[in-house]
Amino acid sequence: MEKKGSLSINSENIFPIIKKWLYSDHDIFIRELISNGCDAITKLKKLALMGEFEEVEGEEYRIDVYASPKDKTITFVDNGLGMTEDEVEQYINQIAFSGATDFINKYKDKSNDDQIIGHFGLGFYSAFMVADRVTIETCSYKKDAKPVFWECDGGTDYSMSESDDEIRGTAITLYLNEDSYEFANEYRIREVIQKYCSFMPYNIYFTDEDKAEEEEKKKEEEAKAKKKDKDKVIEIDTTEEDDLVGDDKKADKADKKDEASKDSEKDDEKEEEKKEVPLNNTNPLWLKNPKDCTDEEYIDFYQHLFLDFKKPLFWIHLNMDYPFNLKGILYFPKINPQYDQLEGTIKLYNNQVFVADNIKEVIPEFLLLLKGVIDCPDIPLNVSRSALQNDGSVKKISDYITKKVADKLSGMCKTDKEEYEKYWDDVSPFIKFGCLRDDKFCEKMTDYMLFKNLEGKYLTLPEYLEAGKEKYENKVFYVSDEVAQSQYINMFKEEGIDAVYLTENIDNPYITHLESKNENVKFLRIDADLADNFVGEALSEEQAKEYTDKLTEIFKKATGKEKLNVKVESLKNANVSSMLTLTEESRRMAEMMKAYSMPGMNPDMFGSEGETLVLNANNKLVKYVLDNPDGEHSNTICCQLYDLAVLANKPLSPEEMTAFVTRSNEILNILISE
Repeated sequence: MEKKGSLSINSENIFPIIKKWLYSDHDIFIRELISNGCDAITKLKKLALMGEFEEVEGEEYRIDVYASPKDKTITFVDNGLGMTEDEVEQYINQIAFSGATDFINKYKDKSNDDQIIGHFGLGFYSAFMVADRVTIETCSYKKDAKPVFWECDGGTDYSMSESDDEIRGTAITLYLNEDSYEFANEYRIREVIQKYCSFMPYNIYFTDEDKAEEEEKKKEEEAKAKKKDKDKVIEIDTTEEDDLVGDDKKADKADKKDEASKDSEKDDEKEEEKKEVPLNNTNPLWLKNPKDCTDEEYIDFYQHLFLDFKKPLFWIHLNMDYPFNLKGILYFPKINPQYDQLEGTIKLYNNQVFVADNIKEVIPEFLLLLKGVIDCPDIPLNVSRSALQNDGSVKKISDYITKKVADKLSGMCKTDKEEYEKYWDDVSPFIKFGCLRDDKFCEKMTDYMLFKNLEGKYLTLPEYLEAGKEKYENKVFYVSDEVAQSQYINMFKEEGIDAVYLTENIDNPYITHLESKNENVKFLRIDADLADNFVGEALSEEQAKEYTDKLTEIFKKATGKEKLNVKVESLKNANVSSMLTLTEESRRMAEMMKAYSMPGMNPDMFGSEGETLVLNANNKLVKYVLDNPDGEHSNTICCQLYDLAVLANKPLSPEEMTAFVTRSNEILNILISE
């Protein structure tokens, strides 16, 4: 027999789950309760706009947080619309009944849901993660509404009664459990408010009740002491005395009046110093129109938010209302790749409420290298507001952010290329990483990727290839280490062959990516196989084989390296004696092995297979070895030429360096003795 019914939820079973598992961080209850207070104020302001509530002139809408380390309590007070008894029954006693959603549905024809933070009706219950007992005192804005007192000890039972507090708004008091006493500490509360609530839309104030009570007692005691002193003073008519003593006495009295006036001014200054200061900034920079923001404001905001006192290179102000609401500022920080972490921080906000850092679904992965803030009320959050419910809108938001960054960079290159070039060395790692991770971004940036050549000029890839099409058609020579490869750089300059600097770690995968996008283009490190441009009058085939066979045998014997590859060339520059070349494929394989640190693999063995010792047949030292294979100094010269060639590419091992230094001293001694 078919049976139909409705699923039911047992509150006794679900309530412990809400308390323990709804939120990953226990400190988040502060964010939730302050958010509820902000919602209550926002609703009241919207009712005022609709003519359903008359605002009190000069009243400041605010959230007050009170803590008592002595009583182990923390209280959240707002002067929003408050609740009636029926509303407490709905919004508090019914789990997951959202007052925000109910308000939006009720007034959807008259108002929008801008800056209404809550949606799920669960934020209030986060209080029970840290409290054994919670009380609510609330009074509605509605005329003749009776104030309500509500109390719950953390279970599913509660009590309600009429309160004697007729001030509009709501006060929620948490009696902290033993594991959560830390939240009654002033510094801990300030830390959490700074983390989650720095930019909430209404002023947030904090008061340490114990300190306030002590200060009040101190003031009362001071007042009593002053009253006693005043009672002891006997008033004397000094008019006649003043006339007798003359101007000196009058001057003394004037001085005393001045001192009294100064004391009064000091008291006024002290009162000014004690003036309440909110813990948050209700009008963050990202909400302003970009045209109204100065460079100084952007820099100050960056340095304050990220505690980074280096100035950012530049920034992108996002400001979009359609098809979704998104605002924010993305900063390109100045980074030293050798010392700084490349991971940045992009803070995600929802209606000025902090959600999380670096949510990858919203922020394209490559932009996580940047720093900044994004505020998007349209982001679909999960129940705990700490992660996303991934849907189609998230992808659209991510694509929009990518497009805006590409537009900003390409726009800079078009309108102010000189300024763009100044930033290029700093921002190129970000952009190259973006090209590797995002094809659409790569397409947009293709024409705006720059390469710095040996003269320090910035060229695009087509410009470099066009300039060298006669000498190195479809080849791109690059420098990865300016110091180690200085010998090769000089050779290139002498022959009028250009090369570009690619010195970042990301350049190795990036050039592989470029080769896949440009099938005919080949990237070769400057110390790869020698181009014909460096060879003078070529040796005959027979002569080249004879020299190579003879020198291979001599060098293998002298260096003890049986797998040594030797090649003899007739180089134009006779001063170059030896060079070590490494095929591009072998070098990339070696670097890949090193980067991934694959266990059981020696990255050096991949390099050694592709290494070739090039000896210059026009050099005097090489000629000496050829003519004197068994000469007194031949072994020393062979070893020295090999080590010099290696040193131009990479460091020697400790043992090799020791032998090199010893041998160098021996050579100097030979010069002296001769």
